[in-house]
Amino acid sequence: MKNFSVILAAMAILTAAVSCEKMGNKDNPYKSLELSTKSREFVRAGNNFAFNFLDRVSAVDEGSFMVSPLSVQFLLGMMLNGARGATADEIAGVLGYGAGEVDAVNEYCQAMLKQLPGLDRKTRLAILDAFAVKGDFMYQASYREVIKKYYEAEIFNISFGEGADQINKWCSARTNGMIPRIIDMISRKATVCLLNAMYFKSEWSVKFPVQNTKVEPFLTASGVAKWMSMMKNEHDFLYQDNDLFRAVRLPYGNGAFSMTVILPSDGKTLADVTAALDAESWEAFGQSMAECQVDLWLPRFETRYHVGLNSMLSSMGMLSTFTEDADFSGISKGLYLDEVNQDAVIKVDEAGTEAAVVSHASGEVMAVPGEHIVFHADQPFLYLITEKSSGAVLFAGRYSGE
Repeated sequence: MKNFSVILAAMAILTAAVSCEKMGNKDNPYKSLELSTKSREFVRAGNNFAFNFLDRVSAVDEGSFMVSPLSVQFLLGMMLNGARGATADEIAGVLGYGAGEVDAVNEYCQAMLKQLPGLDRKTRLAILDAFAVKGDFMYQASYREVIKKYYEAEIFNISFGEGADQINKWCSARTNGMIPRIIDMISRKATVCLLNAMYFKSEWSVKFPVQNTKVEPFLTASGVAKWMSMMKNEHDFLYQDNDLFRAVRLPYGNGAFSMTVILPSDGKTLADVTAALDAESWEAFGQSMAECQVDLWLPRFETRYHVGLNSMLSSMGMLSTFTEDADFSGISKGLYLDEVNQDAVIKVDEAGTEAAVVSHASGEVMAVPGEHIVFHADQPFLYLITEKSSGAVLFAGRYSGE
């Protein structure tokens, strides 16, 4: 058997606006995704995967983290094209897609890849894929063609001695140097690598005035108060709360993309929140949000994070994928997935948000519109970066102060 090494690189860079330009003006009109009925079903399935993924990452680490569920979905989508039999069914099951719907999955990924980058002139978004092959390893030409067609994947060869450097250079170039190195070496058994990179750069629709930032205490996850720079802004934002959590939404550019910050309700924890969230409840919550005047505090923060995903993906249903029982004969016989890791960095300040993600595989109380809300994120919180029309979760994380 030969190891099937997979690398996923996802990059997000967001920079806040320096003006209070209205969303969706004539020079930058708001746009929504145009998706088929089946693709919209896949968005919901993808968000269920995203919240499941978020809950599992949250369970393995009490500290701060940031991940990209959407990038993992693109990676698994490419893998699905090479999988057969039970292995294909397992990957489809983890994603929440129906077995045998590979063509529909490809069309969904292609629609997202082509449309997401063009939704907002204030946003630069690129979704990039690649298939790296070691030496003269023989694989199915049909696999190369399908990932080129639907995922616009670059195909390139890597050498045994310099393969890691070649892959690192590809990732560094496509993440604007934010993640210059993702692997130190490629194992002797590794033969092919799949890569996905996402690059996102945007502007806040409403900035945080730098002069408002003050040093305030933040109650960390361990219960220790930590003094940190707290950004402050009072403005009209979408807000809602229920008996589990409260959330405020901060838009970027013309409003096509936004960051939602989530705090647990009194007596609840962030673990309670992640355990309860799914695509349906999140969609209903989003539709109930109302514009309120929000006294918003948000800390400057920076998080660097690494997590291994093998056991997590296995526990979600990919049982054979990491074993010699795997069937990736759509790529080549004898392949199995070796290792999946994710490394991430995110930085949030008055200028905006800068983030990079790399995964390597060798009842409810409603807000009243116009209400004045105090939303001080001076304790651990969750955050989601999503697309408005579909609700698709691009990035998700937790900041714990540690």
